[in-house]
Amino acid sequence: MARNTEKAQSMLYRFREAQAAELGLGTRSDRRPRMASACKSLRDCERWRGEILREISRKVAKIQDAGLTDYEVRDLNDEINKLLREKRHWENQIVALGGANYRRNMAMLDDDGKEVPGTKGYKYFGRAKDLPGVRELFQSRKKEEDEENEVLAFYKKFLNQGPSYFGDLDEDDKELLRQEEAAQQEDWQQAQAYLAETLEFSEQDELPAIPLPDPLSSTDTMDTDAEVEKSRLYARQAASYISFLQEEHLMAPKMPTREEMEQILLKLRKQALVEEYFGDEKS
Repeated sequence: MARNTEKAQSMLYRFREAQAAELGLGTRSDRRPRMASACKSLRDCERWRGEILREISRKVAKIQDAGLTDYEVRDLNDEINKLLREKRHWENQIVALGGANYRRNMAMLDDDGKEVPGTKGYKYFGRAKDLPGVRELFQSRKKEEDEENEVLAFYKKFLNQGPSYFGDLDEDDKELLRQEEAAQQEDWQQAQAYLAETLEFSEQDELPAIPLPDPLSSTDTMDTDAEVEKSRLYARQAASYISFLQEEHLMAPKMPTREEMEQILLKLRKQALVEEYFGDEKS
């Protein structure tokens, strides 16, 4: 009867040992640790990660077998996902020990070059994508993605349109300016006719000519005497037809200047400080 030392030197024993190492089984003293953080050797971490990759490759090839039952396919898919989680633990430990960073955010692709489907980290490989319930899940998700893409494609038409979309270049179009001026003159005449009808003027009465305001000069304050006198003349003509209005009521309001506004604000701040420290004088 052969002793253990002689068994260890036999060709069959060494073949079985190499076969077990290739399959990731190994001997009891050379098994992969359960906790990746327990391994403090960078070389061993790289070795165990490579072993897990070989196991994943074998199981992914096996899950393509058409002779497997649905239960076996589910079990194989669960084992592959379990190995993927374990691989991430070893990669984290490799990074912690100062090794290479294998945790690249890259999409996992199948044999056809398509991204492996899955949700929340759980992936489906091979025949697992055709299991009852899984196919319907992916079809519903694909329908939702198509609807989101349609909505995004619709709103993309309104992105990055440039100044012409917002009408900032309309002032450069002379034809458009002429059309706007004609429409503005027509609206102004209709407003004059409505005013005459409201004031019950007859057709024989001649209304004073009300000039169309200039949009460029309307933003400026009337500082010159000529502009003030012109406005006063229009107000006097309009007040002559309306007995209950005076000239001052039809004058354009006089906007305060910047210096006057600063004086008003300064006065209000002084009054607020006096009331804060000395109280209200009226009380």
